[in-house]
Amino acid sequence: MKQFLDLEDISDVQKLIEEAISLKKGPFEHEDLGKHKTIGMLFFNSSLRTRLSTQKAAQNLGMKTVVMNLNSEGWALEFEDGSIMNGNKAEHIKEAAAVVSQFVEIIAVRAFPGLTDKEKDGQEQILKSFQKYASVPVVNMESATAHPLQALTDAITITEFKLKKRPKVVLSWAPHPKALPHAVPNSFTKMMQLIDVDFVITHPKGYELDPEITKESKIEYDQEEALKDADFVYSKNWSSYKNYGKVENTDPNWMMTLEKLGEARFMHCLPVRRNMVVADEVLDSEQSIVIQQASNRTYAAQVVLKRILENN
Repeated sequence: MKQFLDLEDISDVQKLIEEAISLKKGPFEHEDLGKHKTIGMLFFNSSLRTRLSTQKAAQNLGMKTVVMNLNSEGWALEFEDGSIMNGNKAEHIKEAAAVVSQFVEIIAVRAFPGLTDKEKDGQEQILKSFQKYASVPVVNMESATAHPLQALTDAITITEFKLKKRPKVVLSWAPHPKALPHAVPNSFTKMMQLIDVDFVITHPKGYELDPEITKESKIEYDQEEALKDADFVYSKNWSSYKNYGKVENTDPNWMMTLEKLGEARFMHCLPVRRNMVVADEVLDSEQSIVIQQASNRTYAAQVVLKRILENN
């Protein structure tokens, strides 16, 4: 693995999942791999699990970590080519990425979409600019349209908890007061297409994800029908893709309850709004595996960093 921008950078998904699970048994076995090496973690947006788990993963491999919140600790960056920098942008990505590359062996970047311009968000300007101008591997810690580390985590978690060879997995839209990105549902959908599961997406009409991502995945507008015989239920809000970035539905009836969940395991990437996305009774039940899921973020990041260090 030379970099990790999206799930396409994984050549052997099942082997990577199995390797991540094995790392949990001996997380410090490869400490020498990252000795005298540093990862630079650059955040354009808030983070809790991604920041902590990626730092922990790097440290498990013997790496040092440098963390910067670019919106408050660095110069405002310009990403447009040919721009006349006479505004509030003090440094161009061309120099910034090249300079950061002098100090670290891996650059990890987190940046959310603007949710106003579908085409611009789809171009992944921030992530792709670091890839273009950095001279070291780049890791996606969530971008405008993708969160591959979370999707790998989700696949690891399903693999660990499944009780049948081909479980039924349901991605269920949930209400939320704010417009949220498509990165998590996009990557979760793509990952479910790569592993052996019976996958269903359920959401209100008008909340279809990018058809280039959902492809042939089953979409069911009746949530109750979609949830029948589910083994895993992943509740997640996303804003409209068709009317990009808009909140067009806050119907509380889409909130996940214990009655709807049935015998399934409950998943969510966190943070989650209690009693809006999911009821307390679900999160506080033994069927909820959100904490175990969050814990697996370390091993998803660790197996990716391990592969990159081995390749470079």
